[in-house]
Amino acid sequence: MEKRDKTQTLYPNQKGFTPEKQPKIGGTVLGKDSIEYNVGRESISLTIRNTGDRPIQVGSHYHLFEVNRFLDFDREAAFGMHLNIPSTTAIRFEPGDSKQVEAVAYGGKRRVIGFNSLVEGYAGEEDAPTYYPTRERAIRRMQRLGFKHTKSKQSNKQNKE
Repeated sequence: MEKRDKTQTLYPNQKGFTPEKQPKIGGTVLGKDSIEYNVGRESISLTIRNTGDRPIQVGSHYHLFEVNRFLDFDREAAFGMHLNIPSTTAIRFEPGDSKQVEAVAYGGKRRVIGFNSLVEGYAGEEDAPTYYPTRERAIRRMQRLGFKHTKSKQSNKQNKE
């Protein structure tokens, strides 16, 4: 039997366990291309006005149809959409302010649950095979609960290429 040093057992040869070139600690590695998001999704341009007496912020993924009841805009046109801004950001509406925003359709199965509990179901197109009449029910609920809503002729739907 071959005699071996205990240190070899406890501390084996490190060759193969350490990288040949040590990486720099900290910093970032950036790609050369711009980041694109929501490409090819249906989008719409809306004017939103804060009729309340306090500032209101709307987050990037909040269902626009269900935002604060004091924001006045074409909610029916915004059904199934969220703001077309980077994730984790928001747009702030000061009292009396109006802003032009772009909204984009949700992806995936387009089920909207929570928020102000106006929809609680599918928020996609009516001709989809999984469509249930949630849109009409949500519009009636929105009106009954006093959410501001002004139909707009300026809501321009388009596909984003």
